[in-house]
Amino acid sequence: MDQQIEMANAIALARETIRRDAAAVTAAVEAVGDGFEQAVALLFACQGKAIVTGMGTSGATAQRIAHLLAVGGTPAFFAHPADGLHGGLGAVTGDDVVLAISKGGESAELNDYAARAKGRGADILAMTAEPESTLARLADATILVRTPIEADPGGMIAMGSALANCAVGDALVVALMTLRRYPWQSFEFTHPGGAVGRAIVERARAGNPAGDA
Repeated sequence: MDQQIEMANAIALARETIRRDAAAVTAAVEAVGDGFEQAVALLFACQGKAIVTGMGTSGATAQRIAHLLAVGGTPAFFAHPADGLHGGLGAVTGDDVVLAISKGGESAELNDYAARAKGRGADILAMTAEPESTLARLADATILVRTPIEADPGGMIAMGSALANCAVGDALVVALMTLRRYPWQSFEFTHPGGAVGRAIVERARAGNPAGDA
């Protein structure tokens, strides 16, 4: 009986977690403001590559955003900030934009990487919840992504806040695709693999590459 009660509680908390995640993503709409517009402008004008970076869960988010930027026509790659401090910073040039992700903005490795990248001439974009953080202060533009404290268990484990960052990353990708007028033909060329690639080819043959209804 006790085990049944524990299971019922676990299931109830699982459902509540999804509700909190959804609330965190909804709250992320507020991130699309002046800082977001400045970030889009910097990425759109970038003559090099977008280097997306972060530690821990923010690093996993950074990898996702870097991939989707590249998929959407913005040259981008993920760089681990700790690896960068062991020589990887040599890949950063003055033509690049570094998008650094950190909820608290006080990750020592990330901030050191961003500061040194700025010293090499790169523009720095921060995605953080803390406008007065070290990361935000050294950035050329800051996207503030704030979520309800209950979005993260214990206010510590980055669950809802990470999903909110992913949503803001998606918004960056779509905004840049729109500004670039990124053609579906280019997407077809760079994404020929897998089920998505096959679907694109089939739609192109049908004269409907974007999959419009």
